[in-house]
Amino acid sequence: MTDTTQHTIPDVGRQFDAIAMEVFSNRMLSITESMAIHMMRSSFSTQIKERRDFSVGIFDGGGRLLAQGTHIPLHLGSLLGAMEALLERYKIEDMLEGDAFICNDPYLAGGTHLPDISIITPVFIDGKIVAFAANIGHHTDVGGCVPGSISPESRTIYEEGLRIPIIKIARGGVVDEDLLNLIAQNSRLMKERRLDLKVQIAVNIRGGDETRAVFQRMGVERAQTAIEDVLSYTAARLRGRLAALPAGKHSFTTWLDDDGRGSAPVPVVATITIGGGTLDIDLDGTGPQAKGAFNVPRNALRATIYYCIKALLDPELMANSGMFSAVTISAPQGSIANPNFPAACGVRSNTCQKIAGAVFGAFQEVLPAERRIASHCNLLPSYDFSGSRADGSFFVSGETIGGGSGARQDHDGMDATHVHVTNSLNLPTEAMENEFPLLCEHYGLAVDTGGAGRQRGGLGIVRQIRVLRDATAFSARSDCYIHGAAGIDGGGTGGLSSLIRNFGRDDQKALPSKIAHVEMKAGDSIRLQTPGGGGFGSCDDRPLEQIARDLRDGTVTQAAAERDYGADRVRAALETSEKPPALLPA
Repeated sequence: MTDTTQHTIPDVGRQFDAIAMEVFSNRMLSITESMAIHMMRSSFSTQIKERRDFSVGIFDGGGRLLAQGTHIPLHLGSLLGAMEALLERYKIEDMLEGDAFICNDPYLAGGTHLPDISIITPVFIDGKIVAFAANIGHHTDVGGCVPGSISPESRTIYEEGLRIPIIKIARGGVVDEDLLNLIAQNSRLMKERRLDLKVQIAVNIRGGDETRAVFQRMGVERAQTAIEDVLSYTAARLRGRLAALPAGKHSFTTWLDDDGRGSAPVPVVATITIGGGTLDIDLDGTGPQAKGAFNVPRNALRATIYYCIKALLDPELMANSGMFSAVTISAPQGSIANPNFPAACGVRSNTCQKIAGAVFGAFQEVLPAERRIASHCNLLPSYDFSGSRADGSFFVSGETIGGGSGARQDHDGMDATHVHVTNSLNLPTEAMENEFPLLCEHYGLAVDTGGAGRQRGGLGIVRQIRVLRDATAFSARSDCYIHGAAGIDGGGTGGLSSLIRNFGRDDQKALPSKIAHVEMKAGDSIRLQTPGGGGFGSCDDRPLEQIARDLRDGTVTQAAAERDYGADRVRAALETSEKPPALLPA
């Protein structure tokens, strides 16, 4: 696959109306934030209302992205793919005011995995489409072989749930109840699916109304001029960032422990070629298509690469179609980064994290010192519990867990945070225990998981959940049992993951990182530890006061500190911390 998607972007040398452009782009962003607030507050599933696993966006009348809400970077791919699928399947002139379209399929409709369902709604002024409002939400269950619809062991997409091509879900303002019922009945949580999809349809109506009001206030012609300015400016700004980098070719490799079905470790290789204000990212050398569900569809790869470019080169760059013109993306056909139909892709996010880590690593040789960063944990560990409540109703409780970020030149890595292409919140313990027959027994930092160095890598997370009902099923998708986050400039490797059943009991058992539908009984527990980030710089250069702080805070044990920094330096750090503070002069 070579992705050279070229949306119609005006000449990057055009003159901009800077004030009108800035006002317009901020109005679009404010609309996406308004849409996001209403989606979060109105939804019924914990995935959307608590964890905020959703995104929203506004496209112009030609399908070019104008603004995306600041939520899940990976969702950019699904929204782009859904928009492209819509325009390929339906003619603009055949769309009516009040229509809405739905899709989720990676192969039929540009999605990234089946639980992420997109809704797109055209916005009309005087009978003409001027924009599209779009949103995407992660749905807790869309059928498939396991509750939650994501099994690391799935071999084809047919095992992963209901496949929805781009199709009308509303016609002239009237929701197609038959189609809605069909989708809902293919979920183990029928009522929740129906309600959340209706919320998504309503959110687009509100976003469309606000977008229409902006166009009418500015005048359609001025708004369209502002669109061309925004996209052209973004393209020119990114080309300028690329032109400022030294030309050259650089590679980096990250690793998946396996492909979900017990394979050997899978390499993920990114090679960047910079020159003349353009960037080519090639994944040649990346491992073969996974036999399990870790494959990355085209639009998940695109979203991952665009996230990397924005994060590394210009974090303030507007996320719109202007970003695309200077970038070429390629991956070998039949690889885990470009799978053949009908490869399963439910766990694509973990492979996307590895791709992002490889791209970040490849850029380390060209970025200025203050922008370099050790490897993050490059993972999105996730799990699902499912079963029956006391009243007989079925439940599925799913969550993704953060880890440690990589250290920077002058800062330790962040502890317990989502990294790269995911940006969802944790599921609050109170919400989990209120809605599901589960009990959180431990939730804290994973001590000693940050890679040592002059600056320490961030710590991972430990979360231990006890089930309160018999016949509760558990599934998990993790990694990093073998390969930790790489340090930089002599920094240490981040700590590894673990998954333990009944931790601390006589029947304690270590589980594989990737398991599906393990049956548990009341009183059993699962303890998940996520990996830490890589360290930056030599351990010999870590200031004694920072070693002492880690020991005092309990983020590093004395044994680990002596192993990494040496017993003499640890002793000196402890002596320093025991000295009374100097008195201030009178």
